[in-house]
Amino acid sequence: MESILYGYVRVSTREQNLDRQLYAMRDFGVPEPQIFQDKLSGKDFNRPAWRRLLKKLKPGDTLVIKSIDRLGRNYEEILEQWRIITKDKGATVVVLDMPLLDTRQGRDLTGMLIADIVLQLLSYVAQAERENIHQRQAEGIAAARAQGKHLGRRPKEKPDNYPTVCALWHSGEISARSAAARLGVNHKTFLKWAHEQNA
Repeated sequence: MESILYGYVRVSTREQNLDRQLYAMRDFGVPEPQIFQDKLSGKDFNRPAWRRLLKKLKPGDTLVIKSIDRLGRNYEEILEQWRIITKDKGATVVVLDMPLLDTRQGRDLTGMLIADIVLQLLSYVAQAERENIHQRQAEGIAAARAQGKHLGRRPKEKPDNYPTVCALWHSGEISARSAAARLGVNHKTFLKWAHEQNA
């Protein structure tokens, strides 16, 4: 059976751009219909395009990725997926940014050992970077809070007619939905304001 060349590209959010990875796939010669794309976090492998790709891979096929962190950022899971592709599926992998991780060459014991060592090191670095990002975010949030900075969306300002409308609602003359409509907010926001006032 003829072997097929597949590509996999990933970014973490819908706003991010896949162009750089797509150019690399085309330069390598991966046909457009065989490039699978995900716009999801690399924290795990529960991604639709990745799952479809795995089902298609068969012995002798080759999977091309731009860099190891495009596979994911979870050390254990990257190693597990690599094992599934190369051992269970019998396919080869090419990591464009890391020529040592081209399993088409060096299928002998030494070549496989080198690839495994490099893969483990890079997977570890990918996860360590993910953990560092989370730690930096947490430290940044803690520092901002310590300085009294407001995080997240600013609370909605109450309109000038809020006291009048709220009084009508308290007296039972209008419903919460009607009060909210008069204030131009949803009824949950109105009820939140009313309960804060009573607290």
